[in-house]
Amino acid sequence: MKKLIRNVIVEAISLWVIDILFSSIAFRSLSSLITTAFFLALLNSTVRPVLKALTLPVSLLTLGFFSLLVNALVLMMAFSLSSGAYIGSFFSAVIASVCLALVNGLVEDLLKDD
Repeated sequence: MKKLIRNVIVEAISLWVIDILFSSIAFRSLSSLITTAFFLALLNSTVRPVLKALTLPVSLLTLGFFSLLVNALVLMMAFSLSSGAYIGSFFSAVIASVCLALVNGLVEDLLKDD
């Protein structure tokens, strides 16, 4: 439970940064941002590993580039589950998922317990 709460916090901060960077991503309110972060953290821990396992052969053939599409799909799913969250297109989701991974890494480093 503690790990899920930490992941939601990291995702919320990262989504807030992505919201600032991209005009094709918007949140109606803080609660919609937090709801989207919750769904994203939940999907990343449940659905994403299953999708990664199912698409492993294609990811190997494309040298891992197909995993970008899986990440974008999970991001689109999180946005569709949350009311008040908007993402413009699948291409926006692909670019945002790459930036989200980078921002998540930075936020994780800042929050790391030494």
